[in-house]
Amino acid sequence: MRAADAVFEALKAEGVNHVFGIPGGANLPVYDALHDAELDHIQVRHEQGAGHAAEGYAKATGKVGVAFATSGPGATNLVTPIADAMMDSVPTVFITGQVRTDLIGTDGFQEADVTGITMPIVKHSFLVTDPRQIPEYIHAAFHIASTGRPGPVLVDIPQDLVRADVDYEPPTGTPDLPGYKPPLEGNIKQIRLAAKALANARRPVIYGGGGIIHANASEEFREFCTADNFPVTLTLMGLGAFPAPHEQWLGMLGMHGTRTANYAMDEADLIVAVGARFDDRITGKLSEFAPRAKFVHIDVDPAEIGKNVPAHIPIVGDAKDVLAKLNREYRALKADSSRLDDWWKRIREWQTTYPLRYEDTNDSEIKPQFMIEAMYEATGGDAIIASDVGQHQMWAAQYYHFSKPRRWLNSGGLGTMGFGLPAAIGAKVGCPDETVVALCGDGSLIMTAQEMATAAHHDIPVKIFLMNNGHFGMVRQWQELFWDGRYTAVEMGPSPNWPKLAEAFGWKGFQCTDKTELRDAMAATLEADGPALLDVHVTKDENCFPMIPVGNAARDMVG
Repeated sequence: MRAADAVFEALKAEGVNHVFGIPGGANLPVYDALHDAELDHIQVRHEQGAGHAAEGYAKATGKVGVAFATSGPGATNLVTPIADAMMDSVPTVFITGQVRTDLIGTDGFQEADVTGITMPIVKHSFLVTDPRQIPEYIHAAFHIASTGRPGPVLVDIPQDLVRADVDYEPPTGTPDLPGYKPPLEGNIKQIRLAAKALANARRPVIYGGGGIIHANASEEFREFCTADNFPVTLTLMGLGAFPAPHEQWLGMLGMHGTRTANYAMDEADLIVAVGARFDDRITGKLSEFAPRAKFVHIDVDPAEIGKNVPAHIPIVGDAKDVLAKLNREYRALKADSSRLDDWWKRIREWQTTYPLRYEDTNDSEIKPQFMIEAMYEATGGDAIIASDVGQHQMWAAQYYHFSKPRRWLNSGGLGTMGFGLPAAIGAKVGCPDETVVALCGDGSLIMTAQEMATAAHHDIPVKIFLMNNGHFGMVRQWQELFWDGRYTAVEMGPSPNWPKLAEAFGWKGFQCTDKTELRDAMAATLEADGPALLDVHVTKDENCFPMIPVGNAARDMVG
């Protein structure tokens, strides 16, 4: 068979049903083979859209997302989603075409050293030098992408090699990858130390991140957290790993987290971090982060442990395995829960004094927070929300209560504007029976609006709730607060008539400027056949509070 056909045989062997991509000169043999392959191909309008759609698919389903691109600009257009997938640990495989082997290194037409360009932002990459390697490399790519700490893997295939004939033999078993042995089982001695530390702690906080969701360990995390009356907080990427609302739930922590969560971290005597990496948006001023606490750090990636904060009890292993063992060990100790009473009294005081709140208006003006509350009501709190990056992302994290994992898809580590719409498309492809909403800002949506054509072309009924404030809102907020109101390049200027643009793409288009009409407008958008957009005009100069100013300690929140 042709090596191009072997690509699809290898993908089918990995259980792949959907891929996202665009054809071009270097990957035309692959697309010729696609013609006969029993596989659903989503033709996007830009390779960045293919990459983010693959991410959204992976985040929503837990499966490996796949994106195709041709050589040169096709491959380089994947750089942003590859970097995004690396930062957020998303299991993805990117298959790119490359110029003929005799042209590599000659600056041939549409040649780019994509393996070199992406080397710092992939978990691994493969450059095919023999067509017989294709099944083996694809098998290995899926294994690497989905095991240990998940991440992106690149397979680059020169055009002449993919046209060659090969004897296809499906790879079986675990690939032989010397040096790649992700740790799964946590050290039981360390786990017992962690259990004892928890039993002795008077002011503990359980701090969870996206690694819990990647490990499909949300149930184990909930059982562990409720083994005693532990206060629980989550990162932006971890939302949904613990059900919200819940009496033990402190809210999200970090730059735009709740005062309660951040103050609790500041005064904690023990922090148990699970699948989280103590990034700067969590810690604030690192030298003053949680100064009273000892740290238990559980992570499948040993490189993260001790990277930013000292791990007094490090545990390397899969969260699902470690949490199950930690729960058993802690319960066996029969710790006195009353030791936490004073701690909870302190926490309840913060919750009473510093609830999330905003000043609503007495007129028809739509506050952004009100929009998120209305979205929560309209969806019953059970939609998959694929968010873009900016103020709307943080307001959603604050006011939309995620009770289940894989319902909150966003770009956390890289903070990629334009992520929301293509990610929503990927999520809807992977979860066709779920309501999928892309929550976008007007500054973000314009960056990948061409993917509205993708949704229309393939009849993918995603919904867009557009928070339209006429600005790059988060940048405007920073310029107001930290740059003396010297606003530069943050007004969007002439923006499209979004409902008409939606209609031009074959979508239903709606608009709302009156908060008394918002819930009905959202209901109409959700009930519309096919893809639909609701353009919601919100307060232009609303700021997202509370927040930790960059370089400040968590205790110094403003707003």
